Amino acid sequence: MNSLSTISLKTSEPVIETKGLSAGYIVSGRKRIILEDISIELHSGKLISFMGPNGSGKSTLLRTLSGIQKPLKGTILINQKEISKISSHEIAKSISVVLTKNIVPGNLSVADLVYLGRYPYVSWRINFSKNDHNKVEWAIEKSGIANLLNYKAFELSDGQFQKVMIARALAQDGKIMILDEPNAHLDLNNRVEIMNLLRDLAHSTGKAVLLATHELDLALQTSDYLWLLSKDGQLSQGMPEDMVLSGAIDEVFEFKGYDLKTGKILSNPYRQKINLTGKGHSFLWTKNSLERNGYSIGAGADISIMVLYQDNKLTWKVNFSGQERSVHSIEAMLSLLENQT
Repeated sequence: MNSLSTISLKTSEPVIETKGLSAGYIVSGRKRIILEDISIELHSGKLISFMGPNGSGKSTLLRTLSGIQKPLKGTILINQKEISKISSHEIAKSISVVLTKNIVPGNLSVADLVYLGRYPYVSWRINFSKNDHNKVEWAIEKSGIANLLNYKAFELSDGQFQKVMIARALAQDGKIMILDEPNAHLDLNNRVEIMNLLRDLAHSTGKAVLLATHELDLALQTSDYLWLLSKDGQLSQGMPEDMVLSGAIDEVFEFKGYDLKTGKILSNPYRQKINLTGKGHSFLWTKNSLERNGYSIGAGADISIMVLYQDNKLTWKVNFSGQERSVHSIEAMLSLLENQT
């Protein structure tokens, strides 16, 4: 097994800290180590996206950090206390967990689901205090689900249900939120909304928010830090921009046909450079189309294209060595390029 480098975001005392941690399973009485010698720190007020290839051990580490499964070796400190010396009841007051698969009776209302977050604080009589009600109301407001309170669980869309689970985790009111694939099975609008919500919660409440995700594009735009776990068990971390520029993301994901620095998926290698001018959305979508079709954008090219409005019509002026042609759609522009190159 490979040793993982220490991760430290020293903005405050860590809310989670591990030392020499090995995570995995016991199968037929034998240890199956997935990750070994992990030393990491998680600090308050940050959104951290935890990424890596399928099967690299992300879910295993999250379950171990949250106390769902026991570590095979090493120590985990929760708010400076050894996790093995903290009761599950107390862990539930410190860490709220949102898993990819939540098995919930479909007949429960949204309000009932959110109140489940207060169960670590009530006795077996389940008498909610004024503070419990206040925490639930705050969680509902923060997660923006007030309009869903009278719905049953089975009536919710996947995106609505995920927001309700986040509200329940907020009502639990720990310093730490751990989420495993919160965007799984969601459409683009809901994925963006969930990531923005989690970022806002980390910054406005001071909670440490750690989530495993495969949404690299959203993680790069919303996360304060990335944790990258490679197939061979190496863990690296840093601000998203630093991870892009250092090549760490390329090393972990081994992209094929994807230009990380531009964020473009390339169907074929760049075959020709084009000098593109214009402004606004028409320029951006033209650039996107050209790059998707294998052209690079830059100065000093033999072909130039100008995007502009002419006679109240969107126009692409294509210049080949002094010969200019005008067309009025991206499709026609690409066809012209294909016939000339």
